[in-house]
Amino acid sequence: MAKRRAIYVEGFGHKNPIPVASRVGNVVASGIIYGLDTATGKPAATLDEQAKLMFHHLKVVVEAAGGTLDDIVKLNVWLADRAKREAVNREWLAMFPDPATRPARQAMQAEMTTGVLVQCDFLAVIDD
Repeated sequence: MAKRRAIYVEGFGHKNPIPVASRVGNVVASGIIYGLDTATGKPAATLDEQAKLMFHHLKVVVEAAGGTLDDIVKLNVWLADRAKREAVNREWLAMFPDPATRPARQAMQAEMTTGVLVQCDFLAVIDD
């Protein structure tokens, strides 16, 4: 059996030949997850919509790896404009409402692919 297992999610993937996440044992690391509108194949039009979709895809990816949101220990977020974190914070609070059980998070500003206003990746430890 392979030590590393690639995680793919139908309808959400990368243009390059790479999986959306990878799992070794109980550790899962994702690639970039962003606010892709799967109906159009493009990033959603607004930061609010992109943040909502990004967190939706985050949940789908960790579940495809065999985990839950409770297994995420670290979330890195990149924003086109770091000062506009409110859209991310709204979705963050909806997804992780209990301050005692939230994962660690870091938000950074970055230049991203055309149309992408926010993206993230995560590290999770899944109980077997």
